[in-house]
Amino acid sequence: MPEAGPSSPATTNGAAGELLLKVPQKRFYRQRAHANVFVDHDLDYPASPNDMDWSIHYPAYFPPSSASSTDIESGSSGKQVEWADVGCGFGGLLMDLAPKFPDILMLGMEIRVAVSSYVNDRIAAARQLQSHLPEDSPQKLAGGYQNVSVIRANSMKHMPNFFAKGQLSKMFFLFPDPHFKVRKQKARIITTSLLAEYAYVLRPGGILYTVTDVKDLHEWMASHLHKHPLFEYIPNEELVDDPVLLSARTATEEGKKVERNKGDKWVACFRRKENPEE
Repeated sequence: MPEAGPSSPATTNGAAGELLLKVPQKRFYRQRAHANVFVDHDLDYPASPNDMDWSIHYPAYFPPSSASSTDIESGSSGKQVEWADVGCGFGGLLMDLAPKFPDILMLGMEIRVAVSSYVNDRIAAARQLQSHLPEDSPQKLAGGYQNVSVIRANSMKHMPNFFAKGQLSKMFFLFPDPHFKVRKQKARIITTSLLAEYAYVLRPGGILYTVTDVKDLHEWMASHLHKHPLFEYIPNEELVDDPVLLSARTATEEGKKVERNKGDKWVACFRRKENPEE
C-alpha cells in the first residue's frame, strides 16, 4: 500500500519489535471538504494499466514489482481490481464490503491528500489486527482486508490509466460533491464526456451505483446516464435484495450522517450495456 501520510497513527511496540498500528483518528487528518479537480495536483499515475504496480496495494495477491508487467497486471492468482469507489472519502464503503466479498479486489480513489492517507492507515491497521487474531476469533473476518486498498488519484482525468477496457464490474459514485453553482457544474463527477470513460473501464453487465442526498444532483446524474447509449437504468425494486446497494446507501460516513439527520437519499443504478456490433 502507499506510504502513510504525515498524520500517521501512533504506534506501540509489539512482539519481536513489531510496530502495532493504532486505528487512525479523523481529527489528525483534517482537510478541506472539496478539491479543485482541474488543478494539476502532484499525483502519481501509470502511463497505462500495464504499467501499474498493484503489488504495493495487494501484496497477498500480486507478486513483487520485479515481476513481469503481465504478472503485475493480473496478479499471481489471476485477479484484477474489479470494484472502484470513486471519491471514496474516509473509506466506509470499502471497509464494509471488503469482508463481505473477500474474493473481490476493490479500490478506493480519493484526490484529497489527508483523506486518502487516513484510508490508507485505516486499512493498514485493520490488516495488521486481522493478521494477529487467532483463526477461531469471532473478530476474524474473511480476507483480512487484503482485498481492499486506496490510491490518491484524480478519477476525472486518469481513470483509463489505472484500468483496462472492461476491467471493472462495479463502480460507486456515492454522495459526490454537488457543485451547486452553475459555473461549477462542469466539475461534477457525472458528465457526458466522463461517462464515456466510465463505460470504457466498466464491463458489459457491470453496474454503476449513484447515491446522493441532493435531489438536484440525483436528477442530473440520472439524466446524463439515461441519455448515454451504453447505460440502461435498473429499477430500484430489482435491487431491493442487493447487499452491495444496501452498503452503498448506509456504510459511508456521509450516508450515516444523512441517516442521523433523517434526510433523504436518492438512488439510481445503471447497467453497462453490451457493446454495439461493429
